[in-house]
Amino acid sequence: MGIAQAFIFAALSQGHGLCHICSLINTGGLMREVCVVGAGVVGVTTAWYLAEAGWRVTLLDKAATVGTGASFQNGGQLSYRYVSPLADGGVPLKALKWLTERDGPLRFKPSADLFQWTWLARFLMRCHGRANRETTDRLARLGVLSRQCMTHLMASNKLPDFNWKESGKLVVYRTQATFDRAAGGMIASDAQRVMSAQECLQAEPALGALNGQLTGGIFTSGEAVADCHAFCESLMSVLAAHPNFVAYVNEEALRFARDSNGRLNLVTRTGVRGADAFVLASGIASRRLAASVSQNLPLYPLKGYSLTAPITVGHTAPRSSITDFERKVLYARIGDNLRVAAMVDMVGEDDCIEPSRIASLLRVARVDMPNAGDYARATTWAGLRPATPDGAPIVGPCSVPGLWLNVGHGPLGFTFACATANILASLMGRGHGPLPIDSFTWPN
Repeated sequence: MGIAQAFIFAALSQGHGLCHICSLINTGGLMREVCVVGAGVVGVTTAWYLAEAGWRVTLLDKAATVGTGASFQNGGQLSYRYVSPLADGGVPLKALKWLTERDGPLRFKPSADLFQWTWLARFLMRCHGRANRETTDRLARLGVLSRQCMTHLMASNKLPDFNWKESGKLVVYRTQATFDRAAGGMIASDAQRVMSAQECLQAEPALGALNGQLTGGIFTSGEAVADCHAFCESLMSVLAAHPNFVAYVNEEALRFARDSNGRLNLVTRTGVRGADAFVLASGIASRRLAASVSQNLPLYPLKGYSLTAPITVGHTAPRSSITDFERKVLYARIGDNLRVAAMVDMVGEDDCIEPSRIASLLRVARVDMPNAGDYARATTWAGLRPATPDGAPIVGPCSVPGLWLNVGHGPLGFTFACATANILASLMGRGHGPLPIDSFTWPN
């Protein structure tokens, strides 16, 4: 048994709880060496907050640079107030319809993998109004915290530009029933405004091609857009100069294992790494790594696609970020480019760019927003978004001493990264966080 494990065992045997133990650990100088596994937006922000909290931090990833996976060319929306978990009443029937549509937002490839069906069953169990409202409430509180954290992070550090802009978010609706339901369920009325179809068209000339097809929209102020990959690089440049940052390690993590003293180590492609604590923040790869120590994380990869089209003179790009609710397509101006993101493909851990899906996204964009960018010069991307069945991330300790989790953000990794990193650093330091721990611990 290592020193840290012996300390925890002794404290537990004396009746102390987790919060007290964590406080004693940091006060006494134990568990100060931490290795964050994964250098996407969640991993980089986690490394930053832990360094700020006094930990000596190593950041490890199989990629040579940060933000190259699901963080690379995602939608770029920072949707702090308007959160809509995928699991909701009516989704199963809608999914059947989407699967039959040529340009539908969903693709499903059945497999013999029992986990796929187990995850899907748990997802379907959350597809009712009460569960959706509970998750929405939790995510809304998380979004408010994340917005505060991002604001403080930018104000306190001279971050290189990452095309951040507080442009607001407009969600437009095509059917009256869906629009009425959304308007009646607003959770941030102080920052949200219900708009008629005509008001949407007046506010956003880029929607002109949809004249006569919309029933209305909901505009949320305070929402932002930014380049997630550029944010990762920007924060990394500041983190690299932090006195508590040890190194960025370009190694592929293979599994966790214990040494002869029971100490948790990380086995990589090039050797074995030790630390007083490890944080899993490596997207969908977290599931495989956690399984090596008998932790079965409920993460499934939801594959998404994006286009990034240059905006030049003569183009009419949207002023705010726009989400077409029924088609599940997002449009956002990020600097001098239009980002178009969409789709949920449940096809396992396949991150290849499927030409037919890109062609589908191009068709939709050219019809609905034909003059918003130069689609002929668009670059393409596909990424795997690690999702839990209810859509809420998992943050905190697991049953393996020394292993902590910051996973399962789904399509909202950029939105929630600062908040979950803040929560985790607080839990690892003081034993309690800024939000109730039971909201995002696993299993929840």
